[in-house]
Amino acid sequence: MKKNVASFPGLLLKEGKIKEQFYLTIKELILNGQLKSGSKLPSSRTFSEMMSISRNSVLSGLERLIDEGYLIAKKGSGTYVASLIPDDVIHIKSLPLHKKTNNGKDAPNINPHMTVMKNIWDITAPHAGSHMKFNIGIGCIDLFPYELWGRLMGRIWRQFRHQDWALNEPLGFKPLRSAISEYVRTTRGLNCTDEQILIVNGTQQAMNLAAQVLLQKGDEVCLDEPGYDGALGAFTSIGAKIRPVISDKQGMDISYAIKHWPDAKMVFTSPSHQFPLGGTLSLSRRMSLLEWAAENNMWIFEDDYNSEFRYTAQPIQALQGLDRHQRVIYAGTFSKMMFTGFHLGFLVIPENLVESFKIAKYYADTRTSFLEQTILATFISEGHYARHVRRVRKACHERQRVIIEAIQRYLPEIIFAEPSDSGIHIVCWLSDKISEALMIDHCRKAGLGAQPLSRYCQTKPEKEAILLGFAAHSPTDIVEGIKALAQRLAQSPALLHGCDLKQ
Repeated sequence: MKKNVASFPGLLLKEGKIKEQFYLTIKELILNGQLKSGSKLPSSRTFSEMMSISRNSVLSGLERLIDEGYLIAKKGSGTYVASLIPDDVIHIKSLPLHKKTNNGKDAPNINPHMTVMKNIWDITAPHAGSHMKFNIGIGCIDLFPYELWGRLMGRIWRQFRHQDWALNEPLGFKPLRSAISEYVRTTRGLNCTDEQILIVNGTQQAMNLAAQVLLQKGDEVCLDEPGYDGALGAFTSIGAKIRPVISDKQGMDISYAIKHWPDAKMVFTSPSHQFPLGGTLSLSRRMSLLEWAAENNMWIFEDDYNSEFRYTAQPIQALQGLDRHQRVIYAGTFSKMMFTGFHLGFLVIPENLVESFKIAKYYADTRTSFLEQTILATFISEGHYARHVRRVRKACHERQRVIIEAIQRYLPEIIFAEPSDSGIHIVCWLSDKISEALMIDHCRKAGLGAQPLSRYCQTKPEKEAILLGFAAHSPTDIVEGIKALAQRLAQSPALLHGCDLKQ
């Protein structure tokens, strides 16, 4: 509805909600100078009668303009246009662009390591949408007890103003640290006290803190090959030299690392479930690594991101629990067990490093969210987390079996899915009939978020493979996803004629 009011020149309401259009029209008149600073506006009743609109719509628009600083209400006098309006305060002239270098590119004065990190990002950044099936790194989000979590949140929110905020120091919420300490001692075999626990915003922050506290520019860091791209980025960002160490079914080859990189200052490893291949670091290699670290004053960053997803074998003793020389920094996470967007994790730090990590955490972000920590502390201490872990572990074992059987049924000559007794993704080795790039292309067109193995390699892998996450989907959805991929591949002209798809 449009209304033109002759007695108030320029006043025109456009289509839309009346109160919104009244607000926008008056604001525009102020900004273009038709309503001068200090001008008195008609009363709300007058506006209403002039425009044949509800007085409530007028009042709503005027109140909003007053709140935003465009108008001033003077008691007993009326409403006036402000002498200094917000847009005058924030408006500045556009600054000239920086001069270009001879090659025509901007030359900002930034950390040169960012150039290296950009190269890593270009290679390793995920290229799958979050809506796709089989994205890796996502747990059983369909099984999370959202209603229970909501009730806990409501209860804790009602008590929130009575909570002791002093309990949330840079190391983290004390009751949560206590609950985690007790849990990891009994389930993961760690040797720690509450005071060694540091709450972090996920594993990525944990790695960044470790790099900041323990490494200097030029220090050598051993990383699995293939290995976790997040670690590659974190340690590269501070100027460390990444030293790739080959991995096999027994995890990182420690003897190779000792022989080729004797001066390493840190080893980053996932002993319970090597990423991305899934090997478990053998006991002999664990002991060799600990001995090497003790003799050379080297640090071990133990990323235990997947230990709770172990299905058939007994839990593996954490490196931290075997360490007798305080050389292991242990990182754990809740993100895989909880829900998408939940990024709380924790570090178990050697006693003589606690103060340094506490300072680094403080200057990173002061402290982690208080409310999330209090809810998680209750979730753990009341036994809900342990029950959830048991339920998820059972479901993931079933889902892994289903995806392997579906691949064997629908793609037997194209993919070999390697079984594993742990983890929430599987490695699918490709036959010589198809290239990794072409397989990923078919996966994307089938709506699948598969990742290429090459994404996690610093050198070209000897054999090509893709990674498929399975934990977030029901058995029925898993089968449908594999069938969709098989149908796409079956329509490929090369496959229909028995040709090599690498051509």
